[in-house]
Amino acid sequence: MVVVGQRLRPPEGRARAMGATQVADLIRARLDRGSPVPLYYQLAQTLQGLIESSALTVGTRLGNEADLAQELGVSRPTVRRALGYLADSGSVLRLRGMGTVVMPVPIRRSVALTGVYDDLLESGHRPSTIVLSIATISAPAAVAATLNLSDGAKALYLSRLRLVDDEPLAVMENYLPAGLLKLARLQLEQTGLYRVMRAAGIVPRVASQTIGARAATTEEAQLLEIDEGAPLLQLQRVSYDETGRAIEYASHAYIAARHSFQMNLVSETRAAQP
Repeated sequence: MVVVGQRLRPPEGRARAMGATQVADLIRARLDRGSPVPLYYQLAQTLQGLIESSALTVGTRLGNEADLAQELGVSRPTVRRALGYLADSGSVLRLRGMGTVVMPVPIRRSVALTGVYDDLLESGHRPSTIVLSIATISAPAAVAATLNLSDGAKALYLSRLRLVDDEPLAVMENYLPAGLLKLARLQLEQTGLYRVMRAAGIVPRVASQTIGARAATTEEAQLLEIDEGAPLLQLQRVSYDETGRAIEYASHAYIAARHSFQMNLVSETRAAQP
């Protein structure tokens, strides 16, 4: 996953430097020089495994390229190519003057009618939530039209910051028809919205969803701890229950370098022409 344009700033408050010798000690025994697998790829996969297992923690600055190559007994282009591979996948960030910094592991989700909270739990991560706002308001015209509400009708508005493994991931806004569901701040801090809805007998059955890209606003950048204008993935979803009633409008903005959606595509089969 390649991020173009504005770069994320490295994680603050936890950065630590590791010398080339320390990094090489974690890697050396895992390289198989007799394997047909290229050394750069073995090195990249080994580093990726160390990042995912937290042996290399978020914010760690790795030793410089030349020293790491010398410690491992490989060429400098091999190290450069391995680090470039990891940078393209979003696992590390290469900064002039700072070297290579370990970034949070990107989150990959399948495209399905599920909640972010459940997806993160199932993928082995630790989600948490900060509720920014919960209020009953007059639904904006576009939201009212989407939820099939009359002009001026009330809607329950939720704004949340979703974190994964204590790192900001997304700013989430949701609108529900007023009276559909009673929600408390504590509920939303402890679990996901879809879990609360299902527990109340409100089950999303089908949804219309759009995924696009845009730049982070000033407020979003502050919440997500990224640069203003950094790339975000924008998800907009309208969910319906089994009766066809619109029950939720969602607008979520994810840090592009930390989030991707996975889809399975099937070719349309056509009968052979005579």
